[in-house]
Amino acid sequence: MNANVFLLALSQALMMTLVGLVLSSSALVAVGLSAPAGLANLPLAAQYLATLLVLHPAARLMGSHGRRPVFIGAALVGMAGLLLAALAIAWGSFPLFVLAGLGIGVLGGVGQFYRFAAIEAVPPARKGLAVSLTLTGGVLAAFLGPWLARSTRHLSEAPFLASFLILAALAVVAAGAAGRLCLPPPSRRQAQASPRSARQMLADPGVGLAVAAAVVAYGVMNLLMTATPLAMLCVGHDFNATATVIQWHLVAMFAPSFLTGGLIGRIGALPVMVLGVLASLAAIGIALLGDRYGHFQLALVLVGLGWNLLYVGATTRLAECWRDEEKGHLQALNDSLVFAVVTLATFAAAPLVDRLGWALVNGLAALPLLVLLACLGRALLHGRARLASAG
Repeated sequence: MNANVFLLALSQALMMTLVGLVLSSSALVAVGLSAPAGLANLPLAAQYLATLLVLHPAARLMGSHGRRPVFIGAALVGMAGLLLAALAIAWGSFPLFVLAGLGIGVLGGVGQFYRFAAIEAVPPARKGLAVSLTLTGGVLAAFLGPWLARSTRHLSEAPFLASFLILAALAVVAAGAAGRLCLPPPSRRQAQASPRSARQMLADPGVGLAVAAAVVAYGVMNLLMTATPLAMLCVGHDFNATATVIQWHLVAMFAPSFLTGGLIGRIGALPVMVLGVLASLAAIGIALLGDRYGHFQLALVLVGLGWNLLYVGATTRLAECWRDEEKGHLQALNDSLVFAVVTLATFAAAPLVDRLGWALVNGLAALPLLVLLACLGRALLHGRARLASAG
């Protein structure tokens, strides 16, 4: 792992720690700030909105000015948002806390480009390894986020005030890590040439399959992850059990990254994506077997593993298919579609569990996975047929 990939993995860890702690505490803080009925998730919605809106402008800025200044700027905007959130808690202002979510969302959105920056920091043969190593930063975040939440929540009179101040300091560390990056400048071709339209890019079979896989990977994972605490509550599991299930789910999402890149190098991105779909389907099968703690734990671990294999494979496949002049635009398009689906899945989880039940939610999640599995199988068969004809 070269210095750039290490710094990007560190940046990934810090970004995910910030976003994860805010995700887990946002509704609690909102309730403490006397949020209007039904609007406790508004600060989180503002964060997701900022993440969606910043992707395309960030890609354009990276295409003209390079990644490092954009990464530094986003970390500083995130720091400002976290300080504003601390101020909102101190003043007891819910509207100010909602506004703070926008700054935090900017950092979360720009942070999605860390894995793409890692691709540019290594030789072409190591693309998958670079992506997977960058995502290993999530392993640190899986432990650091919950520890910070538990140990800093009551350090100040106002709950979570100290937490957000510490997160602001971590955002400064992220800006410092970004400042030490030494990445290749944007190519003149990338800055000057016009990319294909979004419709033309998605019509490309390789691009379309990679984007679809990323959307399904994140959408299914987020739906099941968000619905699990609700389902566990419905059957009487306590908060500690739920927190443990989610924590090991996060570990399973990122710990396999130490091996995923090497696996892609050996057997290719498409077979690894197939393994990811199969792991996710196995998770759904286990979830349908029962509602004991062990069922939830094993199912969520397999969901995390399936996400890792599918998402790292999809990112690597996307890098194999894009054109140099359109990669920034395509990266932003890919993540815009991913986070649009993630946002819908997040807000749909509670109503779906309430109205359909845990079993039907899992059945619903299986449908896009089965469709994707058929598409991946077809792509593998076509690839083998081309190799046979070329031979």
